[in-house]
Amino acid sequence: MKFPNKYLRNLKPYKLASHKIWTVPSSERENILKLDWNESTIPPSPHVRERLMALMDEPGFFNLYPATVNNDLLDALSRYAELPVENIQYFSSSDALHEYICKVFVSVGDPVLILGPSYDNFRLTCQANGADVHFSNYNDNFEFNQDKFENDILSIEPAMVYICNPNNPTGNLHSREYIERLLNNFPDTLFLIDEAYYEFSGKTVKDLVLSYDNVLVSRTMSKAFGLANFRVGYLLASKDNVQFINKIRNPKSLSTFAQQATLAALEDADYMWNYVRQVRESKTWFLAELKMVCPSIETYAGYGNFSMLRFPSVEEKNSMVDWLSENNIFVRVLSQDASVECCLRITIGTKPQMERVLAVMKDFYDGRK
Repeated sequence: MKFPNKYLRNLKPYKLASHKIWTVPSSERENILKLDWNESTIPPSPHVRERLMALMDEPGFFNLYPATVNNDLLDALSRYAELPVENIQYFSSSDALHEYICKVFVSVGDPVLILGPSYDNFRLTCQANGADVHFSNYNDNFEFNQDKFENDILSIEPAMVYICNPNNPTGNLHSREYIERLLNNFPDTLFLIDEAYYEFSGKTVKDLVLSYDNVLVSRTMSKAFGLANFRVGYLLASKDNVQFINKIRNPKSLSTFAQQATLAALEDADYMWNYVRQVRESKTWFLAELKMVCPSIETYAGYGNFSMLRFPSVEEKNSMVDWLSENNIFVRVLSQDASVECCLRITIGTKPQMERVLAVMKDFYDGRK
């Protein structure tokens, strides 16, 4: 077909995970454990519902476009990120932010380097905009080779380097000191640091945007804060880089519901931090117990709200995925690179949720004896 732009004609799509949870009545959703997209496994702070219920009672609300500049939201993000308002902007998801970043900072034909295997939707976004995407992968055991990565930057000379930190799906985390070293060693390269899982790692490079123009930090409210359905992301960057993106940003793309939900969630950050603590504790427990259930599974704990599991064979992995699905537990099948063909990624929830997962996995292996 001649109508789509030439970059889309042979583009490998981003592979979606199961969304069975939206095909069943709401009364049945509580029986499903959706552990495939790294959403929060519990609802957001009760303050969110309270704020939205109050919003519903406001007359003359539905027919209006949302506020194009919500200073209260910018101030709240500024307090949370501990950065000046001029270094922050909000968007209708971090995916939308990534699309703007590609449009502003990457020209057709520009090389883009992704430290992978990583979040595959960013690859799609770059290629759809005509970028020439390259990968510098972790080794076969998903360990980072610093010399190889920096040599790849030297040889490819990318306009942009994408580092998911901590990385999805492997969980690798790079220190602030190392990211700063890259900024200094490659001043003509723009580095996009995706901190979607910052709250779970507790590590950030956000302060670097005050000193360097060649770094952008993207974050989301979809993971730790539990607002995935509201599609809210935000950018941390130098004042100039924020202004460049503002030139093409659609200022009315974030609904009033999403703006108010974000404000309410930020006002009750203690609720979120308590959930983060639960996830960290349940991850430690779950992976230790899983090793006893099946010692042949390699586990990669990582620093996000998920863990990657590598099975002895593709067949065993696929059988496990099917078994979990039959028991209304959905996990992420990884396919973005050959190195993860025996792997799946599982979102980590609360301990009671992970106890259910472990019991189902134990039944799988007991049935194979």
